[in-house]
Amino acid sequence: MTEDPAGRLVVTLDLDGVTDKAGLMDRCARDLDLPDWFGRNWDALADSLADPSLWPEGARDRGVVLVVRGWRAYAEERPDEWTVAEEVFAEATDRGPGLFVTLGPG
Repeated sequence: MTEDPAGRLVVTLDLDGVTDKAGLMDRCARDLDLPDWFGRNWDALADSLADPSLWPEGARDRGVVLVVRGWRAYAEERPDEWTVAEEVFAEATDRGPGLFVTLGPG
């Protein structure tokens, strides 16, 4: 894990090869180290992203930048689902102080 110039922890969500919602949820669980009880649905993802108790150690005080990379194939394969995913990322950013989500290389 790295940090940005502002000292926030940078976490990468790698969606390379993901082409459906189930794959997205599995990748979120893996890359974000979400607990086993993570519900693998849109509401659970929004709640998990906005919950500082689920962020990496030290991130609560410093903040988190979540970089979503490899997203373009998913967005092209399932545009309606990708629209929801973008809304979830935006909602989590609005709800979770210190969380920033950005789209990296597609």
